[in-house]
Amino acid sequence: MARIKITQIKSVIDRSERQKRTMQALGLTKMNQSVEVEANNAIIGMVRKVNHLVAIEQI
Repeated sequence: MARIKITQIKSVIDRSERQKRTMQALGLTKMNQSVEVEANNAIIGMVRKVNHLVAIEQI
């Protein structure tokens, strides 16, 4: 599996509770914070739900 780097680029203020919990599940709690994760189906599905709040890079 490939690894991806996910960086939070927008705030979760005024977003739905579902989007806030998805960001927490990805491990993102602050602006400009990055996490490196395996790109499996679950992670890719979560990223698609919050793609307007994050930036994605392949590693």
